[in-house]
Amino acid sequence: MSGGCWALDLDGVVWLAGRPIAGAPQAIARLRRAGHRVVFVTNNSSPTVADHVATLGAAGIEADPDDVLTSAQAAAELLSPGERVHVLGGPGVVEALEARGCVVARDDDVDAVVVGINKDFTYATLGAAATAVRAGARFIGTNDDPTYPTPSGLLPGAGTIVAAVATASGATPTFAGKPYAPMAALARRRVGDVAVMVGDRPTTDGLMAREMGACFALVLSGVTGAAAAAALDPPADIVADDLAAAVTAWAAA
Repeated sequence: MSGGCWALDLDGVVWLAGRPIAGAPQAIARLRRAGHRVVFVTNNSSPTVADHVATLGAAGIEADPDDVLTSAQAAAELLSPGERVHVLGGPGVVEALEARGCVVARDDDVDAVVVGINKDFTYATLGAAATAVRAGARFIGTNDDPTYPTPSGLLPGAGTIVAAVATASGATPTFAGKPYAPMAALARRRVGDVAVMVGDRPTTDGLMAREMGACFALVLSGVTGAAAAAALDPPADIVADDLAAAVTAWAAA
């Protein structure tokens, strides 16, 4: 079981809306004791990296900022320093863009529009983003996840907001997060080879695993149920109830 990097999704794998999933902190500690590097690869673009690190720490999971890779960071990689960007997203998107050297602007005279999950989404914010896209700005979506798992069930994900802007503007977005090329490129540069990708969504985490040449461990603690997991073609390499069970299955293989 020793050696190799494990890339873990956060929502649905490590926690649900920040609440740790039972056994996840212990599973991560087990991986690290066995010599694995553990990184966190999330499509949730809203929190800042410091927010992610703090939430991990509150769950008893130590992490450095370099251990966290987000779809916001992948989106920022699609832009050049100095470009003006309209953001319909959370603080994590603004942080990533500013770290890239972009200028976050609130008017229509922008080079790009970046859209991610945004809990303050309104008709007005939709209109502003769509207007900027129609004016010629590049249209970038952090990710296309249709749903977001929480302890009380599924909520709309960033993909629903991106779809609204696409409908209102008539434009097709470029996606940055899992499983698309910008996130894979970010992971290769920051992490290198990945041995195992653990996630709860085959269309993002599963395809990302294939892109990275990694084993895909599908956990049933997020958006995918047992029946859907059993019907996958090709199947996941590991199907487990949660992260702790996935680590146990890997160790036993």
